[in-house]
Amino acid sequence: MGRSGLLADALKQIAHEVDGGFEALLPLPRDARAPLVEAMRHAVIGGGKRLRPLLLVATAQLHGVDRGHALRAALAIEAVHAYSLVHDDLPCMDDDAMRHGKPSVHKAYGEAAAVLVGDALQALAFELLADPANFGDPFVRAELVHVLALASGAGGMVGGQAMDMAAETTSFDLPTITRLQQLKTGALLGAAVEMGAILGHVAPEGRTHLRGYARDIGLAFQIVDDLLDHDGDEDKAGKALRKDAAAGKATFVSLLGAERAREQAALLVDQAIAHLAQHGQEADLLRAIARYIVERDH
Repeated sequence: MGRSGLLADALKQIAHEVDGGFEALLPLPRDARAPLVEAMRHAVIGGGKRLRPLLLVATAQLHGVDRGHALRAALAIEAVHAYSLVHDDLPCMDDDAMRHGKPSVHKAYGEAAAVLVGDALQALAFELLADPANFGDPFVRAELVHVLALASGAGGMVGGQAMDMAAETTSFDLPTITRLQQLKTGALLGAAVEMGAILGHVAPEGRTHLRGYARDIGLAFQIVDDLLDHDGDEDKAGKALRKDAAAGKATFVSLLGAERAREQAALLVDQAIAHLAQHGQEADLLRAIARYIVERDH
């Protein structure tokens, strides 16, 4: 099977598994919480590339972890990612009406519901990771929780979003934009790879090459996002584009130019793949994910 076929099958499978996992986790209660859970389901079922769950499962399977076991952690990281999108779309932040080709949660269910959905999804993530029924080893549970918490908070994704909001009124240079995106986008992608390695009982010192891989694909991912925001197709993206330019925000494209940005993304993907040199064919899916990041059109 070629790498495009390998990745296409993997993306289709993980999307099916993540949707099925959230279907099982979020049955509608027969009480006044039903609208909240319905809105949570709207946020997590049927949309998105599922890149973070795929990275986690692919890294875990690289180290011999059972797929069903890895999927429980994958649902946790996707719950955090989904919560961040629900909150990012709010009028007080990015004010986006569409997400994954359907109305944002606040458009479909109201702003108060969207705040609660994000809160509940974040709690669900840590509930999944801390549950002894999901992960029997208490040391694994503690490390999974710690890694996801670090990547999610002020030292990671939320800190990056705060910097992104400040970028609307402050002129950021290239190192600052790089740091912003390493936090906002890269931290959670890195956590996905790290959590897969934790499930495989890889010692911290044995994860250095995986951290390098994750760092490089994270930055490449955001450069391509900026390129797609600059000249992409809104129908394919399923959301509004060209908002950064309208807001006067500095991006990789505005600072580097489109051609240099594309070259930098390609270089980062080559570097990411080079980090996997110690692995054989068993890492082909991780290599295919890296290439997909620069080849995608949405």
